[in-house]
Order: sequence, then structure tokens, then C-alpha cells
Amino acid sequence: MVRYRLLVLTSVPIVITLFALIGLTFYWTVTYTWQNALMNVRADLAVAHHSMELLQKEQRMELHSMASSYDFQYRLRFDESTLSSWVRTENKQYKLDFIVLHPASALGEFSKHERHLLMEGKEQTFFQVLDSRELSALNPDLPARAQVPLLKEHKIERKGLVSRSLIPIFNEEGQLQWILDGGILLNNSTSLVDRIRDLVFAANTLPDGSIGTVTIFMNDIRISTNVPLDSKNRAGRAIGTRVSDEVSNEVLKFGKTWVDRAYVYDSWYVSAYEPLRDNKGDVIGMLYAGYLQWPLIKTFLTNIIELGVGIVLVLLISGILVYRGSRDLFLPIEKIYHVAKSVQMGLDRRVGKLDVYPDHELQILGNQFDTMLDQLEQRNQAIKQAALELEEKVEQRTHSLHQKTEELEKHIKLLNQARSKLVVSEKLAALGELTAGIAHEINNPLGVILGNVELIQFELGDNTVQVQEELDAIHAQIDRIRNITRSLLQYSRQGGVQNEVTWHHLNQIVEESLTLVRSGTKKMDVEFDVDLQAKCSVEVNRHQLLQVLVNLQMNGIHAMDDQGRLSIKTQDWIDDSNQVLGAIVKIVDHGCGIPKENLERIFDPFFTTRRSGTGLGLSVSQSLIEDIGGEIEVDSEVGKGTTFTVYLRQKVPTNHDLELMVMS
Repeated sequence: MVRYRLLVLTSVPIVITLFALIGLTFYWTVTYTWQNALMNVRADLAVAHHSMELLQKEQRMELHSMASSYDFQYRLRFDESTLSSWVRTENKQYKLDFIVLHPASALGEFSKHERHLLMEGKEQTFFQVLDSRELSALNPDLPARAQVPLLKEHKIERKGLVSRSLIPIFNEEGQLQWILDGGILLNNSTSLVDRIRDLVFAANTLPDGSIGTVTIFMNDIRISTNVPLDSKNRAGRAIGTRVSDEVSNEVLKFGKTWVDRAYVYDSWYVSAYEPLRDNKGDVIGMLYAGYLQWPLIKTFLTNIIELGVGIVLVLLISGILVYRGSRDLFLPIEKIYHVAKSVQMGLDRRVGKLDVYPDHELQILGNQFDTMLDQLEQRNQAIKQAALELEEKVEQRTHSLHQKTEELEKHIKLLNQARSKLVVSEKLAALGELTAGIAHEINNPLGVILGNVELIQFELGDNTVQVQEELDAIHAQIDRIRNITRSLLQYSRQGGVQNEVTWHHLNQIVEESLTLVRSGTKKMDVEFDVDLQAKCSVEVNRHQLLQVLVNLQMNGIHAMDDQGRLSIKTQDWIDDSNQVLGAIVKIVDHGCGIPKENLERIFDPFFTTRRSGTGLGLSVSQSLIEDIGGEIEVDSEVGKGTTFTVYLRQKVPTNHDLELMVMS
């Protein structure tokens, strides 16, 4: 309806604008929210980093506090023999996991870099990975505390990550006398990561339902963390699990800081990782800070849904206002539209008075439309009247012409039928006389041949065994000649052949025809390519089909100038519905071919292009095949050869069936 089209036209700009705003808002919100989340987690990692530095600073202060204590200074000056053993017992008082006092003579146990700094009087605080033996040397309790069972790997990590401080102590002469060594073990230090987490993630700084987590890694193993084993129920700690390969490759291998979303054990977290390095600068672990991603996404989706609901409400309200405001405009336009539609359907309708004031543009348009319809109706009436008069005149003029045309067509049709019958009658009469004479002339010498053959058999007596095969062939051919002459006599008398039709396997008749043709072409250079694949038996007159096949094969040999390859193939005749209709014989020569102008005439009686030919072979063959419901087709190309295809039905159709096939 027009009102809905106008409503769509007025609403589309609003809808496009609102959806563009939705898209921009969504894009900006996603970008800002995600960038803000990454900035927050980067800041959280920075706080965690400073917390670790503060921890190491407190560690050094504790060692300085011990070195400045009365007990340490007293033993340093008056009782050095008990100083080392006393220092080892004071680690708990100074909240350290180990405190060891090394004499200056043990300087060789430290690395070259450490020795250089100690000799210069510089303090050192660094992270270091120690094995069980090195941990035991610092404190016998440390190897057991450092053990971290690796989840899902059935192994135990025995190395430990320590934060270690070295403070050199010089004597009054300025010579290095002692090295104060102290620090904490980071393995399984849950109170430490919880303390850092409380500093990093203050109350009400994360989305509802999210949790902040801090982890200390030794290489890629979580040795101290508050990441839960079950993020949904906030149960357990994921100590002994490994970081993802992507983070491990970026942070541990290349020493870069990672800030992005990462899969932390069992859930996605907004995460930040930075490498932990030893005093040589090698990456030995990582520091992680992050929080659950899903509560952030949930909050974001809630905001988007609220925004979408608001926009939909705006669309509905604006659509209602537009519809109500334009209803007075829609109704007159719809009335004009319905009138135009009714007129198009052939109804007599007018716009008339609209529900608007008389000088309104739509009322003026309606009046002009009614005037146009009145004028159009008058013109249509005039055109109809003129058309009726013209139709009467045309009908009168064409009636007489139609009668004369019909009479002429009848005369032409009768003339063509008479001419066709005359031509056929003349050809058949000539063919009948010729065939009757040929048959009579053949039968006389044939009787002489048969008598002489029988005389030869009688004279030879038992010696006929040596030539029995040839004598049998002579008798067979004499019988074949008799059948041919009998058929010719019947053809000349009745115009068709009425010999006995029985079931035969096609391949046997083809092989017999090949035997006859081969015996007559021994002196010719002809190669026979035989492929007999037909399995279906057909209902035919054996002698007539043999005559047709021999005739077609000899025609092919003559077309090749008595040399070349002649192909004879048989196969089953199958229709489109996969039903067996009969069998097919194809005789292919590679001779000169038949020109197009001769293809339509080759089955006419007496038509031939050979000097020695009579023009009856193909005509008789076609008659013999069509009498049993078969077909002969020819396909030829000049210079390449000719293919004759004989279609033989499995059962000879009745006369009624033959008439239906001819009509179709």
C-alpha cells in the first residue's frame, strides 16, 4: 500500500542513521573498552612490578638492619667465630627465608659479575634459580619448601626461584671482610602473591564478578599464584601448571612484555606478563597480573543490549509519530491508487471528492484524473466502433479469398498425390517386369548347375568326402539363389515379401554372411574388423536378412575399390527407458563416401552411381527390412566413408503396429 511505501521512505533515513550510530557506538565502545582494559592491566602489572621492587628493597633493609644491630657488631668485633652460626639462626626474626654470612675467602663461589660488584662495595638484589643442593647450602629447609608438583605431568619441580640480596662488609682498612647473603624463596609463597594482589587490585576496581590474580613464574611454571584451579567456583590455586605456548614464546624466548587476552589454565583473562631476569640479564621467569575477561564482556554486552533496546524504542516511537502525522496524506493517495487499479482491471471508477479542502493539491490531482478517465472512455468507444466497422470489411474481403485458397490447396494436394502414385506405379511396374525376367533366367541355369553338382557327387561316390565342405557350400548357395528368385517373383507379383519369419540369433547370420563375402573376396585386399556383441534374438527371415547383409557388405567393399578395412559390429537395441527392443548391425567402410545430394535417393529403385550396378540392391534391402518392422539408416562423409545401420526388432510388429510407426 502507498501508506506503507511512504512510511518506509520516511523511516529509512532515520533507520539508517540510527544503525550507523549503533555501529559507530559499538565500534567505539569495543575499541575504547578493550584499550582501556589493556591499559588497566598494564598499569596493574606495573604496580605488581613495583611491589616486587618494594619487596626486594625491604629485603635489603632487613639485611642492613641486621648488619647494624648491636649483636651483629659485637660479634663482628669480639667474637667472629660464632658470627656465621648466629646469623643463620636470625632469618625468622628478619622475615627472610635464609641469611648466610660468607667470608671474603668464599668470594670465588660467586659469579664474575657478582664478584666485581662486591669488590666495588655495591649491594646487589636479583632473582636467581637454584637447584636443591644450592638451596640446601643456604637453608636446609628450603629444598622441601621449594618442591612444586606439576599438575597433569606426575613430576615434581625441585628447583627454586629466590629473591637474593648480597651486601659487602668491609673492615677498618677498607678490605672486603664478609658478604651478607639473604633473601626469600618465591616457590609456594602464597602470602606474597596475595599481598601483591591486594595492592594491585584494590576494592571496587574490577567489574562485578571478576577476580584479580597475580602469578610468579619460574621459567614457564607457576610456582606462586592465586589463579584458581576452578575459576567458576574460585577454588584451589593453579600452582604447578604451565603458561600457554604463545605467551611462553613471546616472553621467555624473546624477553618481551605481553599485554592481551590469554587463556590462563581454565578460563580467559585480560592478562599482562613481563620477564623476570637474573643478575646476568637472562630471562628466568615471569611476573603476571590479570583479571577474568567474562565479567568485563558481560558488562559490555549488558550496555550494548540496553543501548539497542533504547534505539528500538526510539524507532517505534518515531515510526508511530510519522505514521499518525502523515495519515491525512496517505488516505487520499490510497483512494487515487485504488481507483487507478480498478480502472486497470476494467471497472468504471472515479476519484470524486477527497477528505481534504477543495484547493488541496491532491483534490486538484483527483479532479484532473477523473477528467482524463472520461476523455479516455470516449476515445475508447470511438476506437471500438471503428474497429467493428473495419473488422466487417476485412471479414467480407477475406471470406472469398479464403474459399479460393482452400480450393487451390485441394487441387495442388490431389495433383501431388496423383504424381507420386504415377511415379511409384511406373517404378514398381518396371521393377516387377525386370525381377520376373531375372528370376526366370536365373532358375534355368540354376537347374543345370544343381543337376551337374548331383552328377559330380554320384560319380565321385565315396571320394566326395574330400570336397564335401565345398559341395555343401554350393548346395547352400543354390538354396539361397532359389530363395532370392522366389522372393523376387513374389515381390514382382505382390509388391512385397511374404516368406517365413522365425527367431534367429543375429550373430550367427552375420557370421554366415561374412563367410560368403570372404569367399568371394579372397583375391581382394580387404581386412574385416568384426565385433559381435548382440545378445538379443530377433524375429526375421534368415535368407532375406542374409541377402541384405551380403549386399551391404559388398557395397562397402566396392566403395573402397576392393581394398581396405570393413567393420561389422552388432549390439543390442536399447531405448531410453533401458528396455531391449531388438538388435543393431553396423557396417562401416572407409571408402569414398556418398555426397549429400545422393543420400536421399540411394534407396530409390534403379538409382545407382556404378556403371555395373542395377540400383535395386538398397531398394530391395530397405523393403525386406521394413516388412519386418526394421529400419535402415545411413550416415556418410565424403572422403572418409559410410556407415549403414540396420535396426531389427525382437518381435515383428503387426500390420496395425506398422501403420502406427509409419504415421509417427
